[in-house]
Amino acid sequence: MRGYFGIGIHGVNKPFNIGNLYRTAHAFGASFVYTVDAKYSKNKGHKTDTSKALEHTPFYAFPSLDEMVLPQGCQLVGVELTEDSIELPSFRHPTNAAYILGPERSSLPHTTLERCDHVIKIPMKFCVNVGVAGALVMYDRVQSMGRFAPRPVRAGGPTEELAAHSHGSPIFRKGSPFEEAPPSVAQKWDE
Repeated sequence: MRGYFGIGIHGVNKPFNIGNLYRTAHAFGASFVYTVDAKYSKNKGHKTDTSKALEHTPFYAFPSLDEMVLPQGCQLVGVELTEDSIELPSFRHPTNAAYILGPERSSLPHTTLERCDHVIKIPMKFCVNVGVAGALVMYDRVQSMGRFAPRPVRAGGPTEELAAHSHGSPIFRKGSPFEEAPPSVAQKWDE
């Protein structure tokens, strides 16, 4: 997969939430994890961080938003349930991104939202646990960045032709439903 991503929380104070997020970020291949204005010790999330993510993933603790530094070209993506946020299923993830989630029982500060290049929301009726929200965002990123074959039209797993896409160009076999695929579909798969 091209690009990289990092994920962090602004104002987190529950070690179990950040430990859960670190472990999930490690599982999804995050390039770094971070906190901004955290109210806990990074070592207290060890009970939920069973993969020991901080031994494998760089960690940055920024005391404040003003002191947060991201790699050049990295876009900051806020995750917040607001009226004008982009719904996650309609969002194209930047190639290089740092996602920032709000603290437990609160929202991202207005100053943080202003600094974001994009603000997205998970389409739901109310906020979920910050670790769950982070997992949903990371799953959507991995799923939408073209690493996997497109979903089949019918229920079930990918066909042999679609599965081949995840390792290169699709196989257009004689008699397969993809034999006469429209040029736009074949062109998209070759990109």
